[in-house]
Amino acid sequence: MALIIFIVILSILIIVHEVGHFAVARFFGIRVDEFGLGYPPKAKKLFSWRGTDFTLNWLPFGGFVKIFGEDGVDQEEQNLSSENSSDIPTGHGQNFLQKDSTPPADSFVAKNRGIQASVLVAGVVMNFVFAWFLISLGFLIGMPSSATESFPIENAQTTITAVLPNSPAQIAGLKPGDVIISANRGDMLAGETARDVASFIAEGEGTMVFSILRGGETESVSINPEFNNDLDKPVIGVAMDEIGIAKLPVHKAVWQGLKTSGELTIYTAQALWGLISDALRGNPSLAGLAGPVGLVGIVGDASTLGFAYLISLTALISINLVLVNLLPFPALDGGRLLFVLIESVSRKKIPPKIGNVLNNLGFLILILLMVLVTVHDIRNIL
Repeated sequence: MALIIFIVILSILIIVHEVGHFAVARFFGIRVDEFGLGYPPKAKKLFSWRGTDFTLNWLPFGGFVKIFGEDGVDQEEQNLSSENSSDIPTGHGQNFLQKDSTPPADSFVAKNRGIQASVLVAGVVMNFVFAWFLISLGFLIGMPSSATESFPIENAQTTITAVLPNSPAQIAGLKPGDVIISANRGDMLAGETARDVASFIAEGEGTMVFSILRGGETESVSINPEFNNDLDKPVIGVAMDEIGIAKLPVHKAVWQGLKTSGELTIYTAQALWGLISDALRGNPSLAGLAGPVGLVGIVGDASTLGFAYLISLTALISINLVLVNLLPFPALDGGRLLFVLIESVSRKKIPPKIGNVLNNLGFLILILLMVLVTVHDIRNIL
């Protein structure tokens, strides 16, 4: 079930992203040849609307758009590609161009750089707006929130918000979202607040027994804290907070949704920059990354906690897609935006063959990274 939920979530996020490209391209009069649900091979053509074929494809995952003229392929090459693999989308689009020809007015390359950039950035804008919508919806129906927030919180309880990899807590089976009902060491009992529990962990030695609430069921978990030399105290490797439910009226939910979306974007960008800067300094780490296998587990955990947790996680994944897609790396929207910027400054068009080679190389590197992260996820599970 977790796998199905993950596929549905990621497919929705990808389709939302592609709707952004499609809508802005059509707004500026750019022809969109196909909007595909799922990935080829093509199963059937659903219908046509204003020159766009809407298709259903056999791989039930995500979607794509073919924007006329986006890839800048010569006519001779495009015909050969069509004969060999007519069902396989190249990037978001395709092209028609003959050498030294003037592109049609409804093609991507015929538009000015500002319009091209608008089409390229529209996907990530839609992902951010969708995250904003989800978080606003969460506040409207009841969003898990920290008791430190300025708005009213109901039924606040000490809740685990993060578990460090390979920590005593993770080894014992604690998960984010677990509510700590009690914590004791022998006949000694911790206080009820997150600060009380943290102090109780740090002030003693020996096995601790946690009574936790997960998915409506109570469980008992035994943990042996480990001494942390940097902190100079025993730890179990968790972050805790007082988490309750916040329900806001529509106007406040929308405003708080925008504010929270912006904060999550900043925090996620800082974490992403930390990973990149570590890699540039020669100290790469996969500890902060999760691939498809890891995300399936995270989605499964969130789904057991309730709908509000699931839509919060979906919003966070959407924000991650915003930032990753904006990276100036070939095969991503950020890489295509970089090409547009270079062309704007140099006043020269990047040759289509060079652009496509760089995009294909970038795509292969992304696949390799995905494989490495997936292997890392599987090792963590095992």
